[in-house]
Amino acid sequence: MDIAEPLLAAHRARFAAVDALLPPAAPPAEGRRLDAATADGTRVTGVLQRHRLGPGDVPMLWSAADVWQLFPYIGDTGTEGADLLLRRLKDVLAEEAAGDDSACLVVWPSRDAEAIRAFLDHGLVPLGALGVRTAAPAEADPGVTVRRAGPADFAAALELATATFDYTGLVAAARRVNTAELLAPSLRDALAEEEPAVWLAEEDGELRALAHCAWVDATETNAAGELLPAGRWGYVNNVVTAAGRRGGGLGRALMARVHRELHAGGATRTYLYYNPTNPLSSVFWHRQGYRPLWTSWEVRPASALR
Repeated sequence: MDIAEPLLAAHRARFAAVDALLPPAAPPAEGRRLDAATADGTRVTGVLQRHRLGPGDVPMLWSAADVWQLFPYIGDTGTEGADLLLRRLKDVLAEEAAGDDSACLVVWPSRDAEAIRAFLDHGLVPLGALGVRTAAPAEADPGVTVRRAGPADFAAALELATATFDYTGLVAAARRVNTAELLAPSLRDALAEEEPAVWLAEEDGELRALAHCAWVDATETNAAGELLPAGRWGYVNNVVTAAGRRGGGLGRALMARVHRELHAGGATRTYLYYNPTNPLSSVFWHRQGYRPLWTSWEVRPASALR
């Protein structure tokens, strides 16, 4: 979809000024175009996509089933431009049937405070963040046993991986009844790989913490490259410490080893997704050296957009 070249140039300049770690802003995706103009006549544009998911789709772990995602192009208009496009989105939703399992979503650079003002005014909340870490890996704690997981660990690993959604279901997206079934295939595949990307921390002979990780190559031509600078990244997919064992250093010891292994595998930096509304992970990951690069702003259900 084409938009005016001056607006696209201003959009890219805004991203570059807001956060030097952002990759060059991607051109507009396909979708329904929403247009508006500021008080001084500056044109702004949004692209609206609608995504519908079924019960067996893995993104249902964190997503609503019916999502209206807005891609704003506001140039240097700041709060006013973002506000105008969200008003246009509200007009569109007035014509649609949005059920309870629905959401409006905007993924936006975390450091753009002017846009944040508009998101808050329209009832969106920060339900997800892509955090990046560029620091050197810390030394592992020799007092904690951390090892690679294998196929024999599947049942215990799945139980731990599923348990994290018991807690996040309270502070972010509600837990799905089929969470274990959605997690199982990718976890089983990871455990079966020659070079497993799943790590376990043990205490008193019991598995107490898990980290499910991967390596991701961000390029100019793939989806990862739209969010991350080009290069080889370590991806921290799911990390959980068993309830009742949190706060004792298991997670820190586990991630010290995981970060070291990811860097040894060729990753120059690491990234993950976490819930800013989660009072545990939002503190833990910042202490691990991560900071938000992109934030997912949502309102659920979609009809609640103000």
